[in-house]
Amino acid sequence: MIFEVEINVTLTKRIVISCIVFFSSLMIMPVALANQSSVLGDAWNTLTDNVSQTWNEPQHYDLYVPAITWHARFAYDKEKTDRYNERPWGIGFGQDRWDDSGNWHGLYLMVFKDSYNKWEPIGGYGWEKIWRPLADDNFRLGLGYTLGATARDNWNYIPIPVILPLASVGYGPATFQMTYIPGTYNNGNVYFAWLRFQF
Repeated sequence: MIFEVEINVTLTKRIVISCIVFFSSLMIMPVALANQSSVLGDAWNTLTDNVSQTWNEPQHYDLYVPAITWHARFAYDKEKTDRYNERPWGIGFGQDRWDDSGNWHGLYLMVFKDSYNKWEPIGGYGWEKIWRPLADDNFRLGLGYTLGATARDNWNYIPIPVILPLASVGYGPATFQMTYIPGTYNNGNVYFAWLRFQF
């Protein structure tokens, strides 16, 4: 009987504490959501302004030439990587601009041969923070992201949204740009790179 009372007291304390935490968080939530909403709203406005400016005021036009896809060997069975295509023949076009901070903004559309040697389109917006570590300002390094959509034959060409990292090394009008598509075992985990030439 004493054991049952101790359990009930302990259980009651836990329930009371859980209720206090739950209702306290409900009281704090509107303030937190308002702050988060403001931050998300600001980020959304910045993104749409950058996309709009890149669309309406391009400084350059770009030719994209897909160069390599590489399926991470640690994440695939050998029989799969042996039959996958890693030469993504294709082409793409885009337009870009450099902002006042020297960062890159681009809009692009590419089509290339995917892992199954089927055509895959991808298009979207890319942004990179640019560093110029050498005395020669023509040399640059970039790190950023891309937002867009792709479609694949093995998924019946249903549009699939993508948010991927970007990195680049460039000199003058030529840039070697790359991304990594994360995934699970035997799916995703692909390094994809292309050359971008500005005109």
